[in-house]
Amino acid sequence: MRMSRPVPAVLIVALLGLGLVGGRLTPPLIVRLDGTPPRLGWIAPLLLLAGAVVVGMFAWSTWQTLHKKHERMTADHGIKMLSLAKSCAIVGALVAGFYGGYALAYLDSLDSVLGKERFVRGLAAAVASLLLMVTALLLERACRLPDDDEDEDGKGGKGGKDRPDPTPA
Repeated sequence: MRMSRPVPAVLIVALLGLGLVGGRLTPPLIVRLDGTPPRLGWIAPLLLLAGAVVVGMFAWSTWQTLHKKHERMTADHGIKMLSLAKSCAIVGALVAGFYGGYALAYLDSLDSVLGKERFVRGLAAAVASLLLMVTALLLERACRLPDDDEDEDGKGGKGGKDRPDPTPA
C-alpha cells in the first residue's frame, strides 16, 4: 500500500503566490470594469479563525491519541483527518495569499477610511488563513504514525516497540 505524502512546500508557496497575485490584481481590475471593490466584513476572518481552532483541536487530539497514548484509530478516521488536513492546508494557503494581496492593494491608501478598513480586514483574514494552514499542516503531521517516521529515515523496522508483530508464529 502506498503511503500518503505530505503536502509539498512548493505547492504551498505556489498557492500563496498565486493567491497573492490574484488578490493584488482584483481591486484594480474591478475598478477598470467600472465597478467598486467590495468592502470586507469581519465574518471571513472570524470563520477562518474558527476553522483554525477546530483543525487545531483535531491536531492536538490526534497527536495525543497516536503519539502520547500510543492508541490506534480506525482507518476511516485517519483518512478523514488526513483529508481534512490536506484540504485545509491547500485552501488556507490560497485564501491567505488572496486576502494578503487584497490588503496590499490598499497599502498606499491607508489615509482614507475605506482604504484603511480594506487593508486591516484583508490583513486579518490573511493572518487567520495562515493560522488555518499551519494548524492543517500540524494535523497532517499528527496523522503520521511512528512507523512512517522510521521508514522514511531508512531504518526500516516492522513496527513500534509496543506493537505486536502481525505475522503469525
